[in-house]
Amino acid sequence: MGKDIELAILFADVVGSTRLYELMGDLRARDMVSTCIDVMRSATEQRHGTVIKTMGDEVMASFPSADEALNAAAQMQQQISAHAQLKVDGQPVSIRIGCHFGPVVLESRDVFGSTVHTANRMTSQAKAGQIITTAATVEHLSPDWRAACRLIDTAPIKGQGNEVPLYEVLWQTEDVTSMVPAIALKGRQAGGARLRLRWLDHEVVVDDHHPSVTIGRAEDNDLVVKGNLISRLHARIELSRNKLVLIDQSTNGTFVQTLGGEESFVRRDSLQLKGEGLIGLGRLPEAESAQTIRFACEIL
Repeated sequence: MGKDIELAILFADVVGSTRLYELMGDLRARDMVSTCIDVMRSATEQRHGTVIKTMGDEVMASFPSADEALNAAAQMQQQISAHAQLKVDGQPVSIRIGCHFGPVVLESRDVFGSTVHTANRMTSQAKAGQIITTAATVEHLSPDWRAACRLIDTAPIKGQGNEVPLYEVLWQTEDVTSMVPAIALKGRQAGGARLRLRWLDHEVVVDDHHPSVTIGRAEDNDLVVKGNLISRLHARIELSRNKLVLIDQSTNGTFVQTLGGEESFVRRDSLQLKGEGLIGLGRLPEAESAQTIRFACEIL
């Protein structure tokens, strides 16, 4: 008889394992993949998780909390990237990890349900060296881990209709201290920066207390701007090391015009914001347009 319970489900797999077999031969590649699996299994068990199954170059694990899942995920990435024996042609072997927290059916040491499918989908969205998770997972994280999550894109999930937000978890040692999950707040010192965004009668502030905002036509953005050239998640603006950075994630790009007349265009790339000016989503900003966003950077 199955049991309904909420768990964090994590998938981790070795990136490019087929190429490893081609480059190294079956025996050496198998040993290297096996070492990766051992690291992933050990991290899971040390962080109070359970390895549900291993499938070739992949591990599926469950955790009682979202924090413990990310503790394990960060440990896996750190240990595999630094492992002296996990290198090919001088380059470290990489893994990718996906995670989702939600209800599952627990039965005979296996888990079932849409949460498992979503976690697996997060893994397929991850690139080498990345940890990708969902908004539902972020909501269940401690403040420290939540601060290490950055909204980067959206993706369709089978059976869920609309696209869901994708969050990257920053695990690198320059962003996360060795005592996971405490976050090194290098960019949050006195004398920092702040950004004010104004659109119609709305104002959003990017600062130490709210270091990232999203802009787009989807209702779950911090600043919701409608328009046929505006993507659901069009752009996000982050405060990082006292710099205010606009990161475009749209189809049609973002235009920035400063009060001094300098114009910039960014699409699927980033741009540092300075001074004051206008932001146009998918089109050149016009001062009188109802879709134009005004920005002002302030040095504290």
